[in-house]
Amino acid sequence: MIRVLVVDDQELVRAGFVALVGSDPDLEVVGEAGDGAEAVRLGRELRPDVVLMDIRMPELDGIEATRQLVALDPAPGVLVLTTFDLDEYVYDALRAGASGFLLKDTPPVELLRAINVVASGDALLAPSITRRLIADFATQRSTPVEQPAELQFLTEREAEVLVEVARGLSNTEIADKLFIGEATVKTHVGRVLTKLGLSSRAQAVSYAYESGLVVPGG
Repeated sequence: MIRVLVVDDQELVRAGFVALVGSDPDLEVVGEAGDGAEAVRLGRELRPDVVLMDIRMPELDGIEATRQLVALDPAPGVLVLTTFDLDEYVYDALRAGASGFLLKDTPPVELLRAINVVASGDALLAPSITRRLIADFATQRSTPVEQPAELQFLTEREAEVLVEVARGLSNTEIADKLFIGEATVKTHVGRVLTKLGLSSRAQAVSYAYESGLVVPGG
């Protein structure tokens, strides 16, 4: 059973997500919060597996709430839900450690699938909107940058895997492209996160673009 915490400052919206999550026999809503501060408090108390997180909220916004939640041990996966597909705050949330994000009008079946993906801790849900957001951010900051020194600690294969992760490929797709096993891809991703001091696959995507390792269209 996957334990879910629903966070949104609009009661009607929150109730809708609670009803949707509760309709899946494999998911359980363990709590709901109307602001970021309450989300962090409930995250500590209830230990959810996944947090559905709104961004713009009173008291404490979803970005800072995400940052505090992913610092917990164990940390829940945070799935950000936003109204705007190119909201700059979404990128900030990914940098804060969110596992991915979706639009609030995402079809119910996709949202339920995303919760399972985030709960697995195995792969970032990477819809086309995620790639558009990262590409947009990188394009706005297209000035060449000096690559961080820590990239040198990655093996050639680990760097290749990081590039494909940043391009939105799943573990299965990376395995097929690089002719290696899916379990090997998962191992490489884990090592990349450890060596770069990152907490999630989403942060790895952001890092790859921000460091200049990957450029849009490259």
